[in-house]
Amino acid sequence: MNTINISYVPAFDDNYIWFIHGLPEKHAQKQIIIVDPGDETPVIEAIEHFNYVPQAIFITHHHADHMGGVSALLEKYKIPVYGPANEAHGHISSLISHPLTEAQQINIASMGLSFKVLDVPGHTKGHIAYIGHQVLFIGDTLFAGGCGRIFEGTAEQMHQSLSKLLELDDATLIYCAHEYTQDNLTFAQRVEPHNEHLKQRIAHTNSLRSNNQPSVPSSLKLEKQTNPFLRFDQPSVKTAAQNFSGRTLNTAAEVFKTVRYWKDTLD
Repeated sequence: MNTINISYVPAFDDNYIWFIHGLPEKHAQKQIIIVDPGDETPVIEAIEHFNYVPQAIFITHHHADHMGGVSALLEKYKIPVYGPANEAHGHISSLISHPLTEAQQINIASMGLSFKVLDVPGHTKGHIAYIGHQVLFIGDTLFAGGCGRIFEGTAEQMHQSLSKLLELDDATLIYCAHEYTQDNLTFAQRVEPHNEHLKQRIAHTNSLRSNNQPSVPSSLKLEKQTNPFLRFDQPSVKTAAQNFSGRTLNTAAEVFKTVRYWKDTLD
């Protein structure tokens, strides 16, 4: 069961900046961890409006829409910044006080919170995720119904990263950083037009968005049922990928790479 409270502020056209709140039993609901603050303005406005007390910043990767607000936030709040150790970009390195790699543990004692780090390269070379309390902050590696573009890593790396996520508990809630779900599900239906779980998800997502409600988070179970980028071992996805490519695909990694390329040709 999800035991932590998470809120958000929207940023740019489709970003979500997440606030992780302290556990109620710690009387720390006003304390927050800020995840991927690409823009400081809505973050500061929310902090001042709700009297939040920032305790830390989590960064998943170096792209500006995920860390562009960090410098300004550090001018106002003297808090630690946790982020990827393996991103080869000088600016992000200068901002991170706690560089992180696979399996390292973060404990925010005052909030009663603990998170483990996952290395999930592919979108960028050093992308990381934060898992704890049955929630996953995944940045741009996995989206609701989709996955991130491969900008710096390789398709093989992204496949390995997504395979790692499949090992998590089905009840894990996936907090990605963008509202891309409707577009992703349109593509997913192209891949699996007869997937009944997918049809139900599309209807539910359209209802949420028509009421200006976020489609995030989603559960890992739902992603396994409907997200073609996690379904690379399913015969229906393999057949669709082979029909698209016109050749036999012998491994799950080849299926994933083909589906990712397929989506890229449509964007």
